[in-house]
Parts: sequence; structure tokens; C-alpha cells
Amino acid sequence: MASLGPPGASLTPEQADNFEDMERQFAVKVVQHLETYWSLLQLRRGSELRLTRMDDDIYEHFKTEFPEFDPAETIDEDKMKSKEGKERWRNFINQYEKKVDDFNFGTMMRSNPKFEYGEKETIFVVRMQFYAIEIARNRAGLNDWVYEKAHPEIKKKENQ
Repeated sequence: MASLGPPGASLTPEQADNFEDMERQFAVKVVQHLETYWSLLQLRRGSELRLTRMDDDIYEHFKTEFPEFDPAETIDEDKMKSKEGKERWRNFINQYEKKVDDFNFGTMMRSNPKFEYGEKETIFVVRMQFYAIEIARNRAGLNDWVYEKAHPEIKKKENQ
């Protein structure tokens, strides 16, 4: 039987079907995370949310390791995923290996906090990148608009 994959690998067509199932399950989990986070932002202002039990530590560590990061700006995905960017992020992320569940699991994140999730506004990142950046955005109040858009009556009441 022919094997699939790189030379020396022994992946059979039956196993390939299992990988497709795993990819589908992975995609479902990623979308569930995206939808859950968006729902949370609609239920509470981002500035009032805690994403992990370690938000304060993650935020301080992120500010120390990435002092140039402006949470209001669009993320430069090429810079983030460059050789140097990957190395910086790897060093940051690996410190959470035994501290944060699914610390290195892939997820989707908006490249700019001013936009909703969309095909052109969404990038694939590691969970700790998501936490670090979204915690910074929430602390800066940059995601509060999602709640205000979902609850226009509250915004109107606050402006009276």
C-alpha cells in the first residue's frame, strides 16, 4: 500500500481520513472559541472582562516583552510571523506551558480591534498571542464598542 506524506512516513489513506476529521474538529473548536469570545464582548465591556486567572501577569509580561506594541493598531502579521517575530513570541508563549490551558492551541483573532471578525480582518494565532493582545486591547477599552453596539439603549442612557 502506498504511503502518504514525507519519505519514510507510513501514513495510509485510512489514516488520512482521520486527519481530515481532526482538521474539521480543530476548525470547529477554533470557530467556537471565536464565537464565544465575541458573545462575551457583547455581554460585557471588554474593559470589564478577565480572560484568564493570570490576566495581570500576562499583561505586564506582554508590555515588558513587546513595549512597542500598540493595541489600537492593525497587527503586522508579516512582522509577527517573521523569523525574529516567531522567536520573540516563542520565548513569550513557552513561559505559559504549565500555567495556561491550551496555551499553544491555534485560534483566530481580529487584526484590528476596530473591526468585527471577517475574512480579511482575521488572522490565525496561538492562544497566548490572542490572550496577550486581547487583554491589552481590553485594558485600553478598545473592545468596549462591541458591547455598546449590542446594547445601544445603554449607550444612549449613559449619554443623558
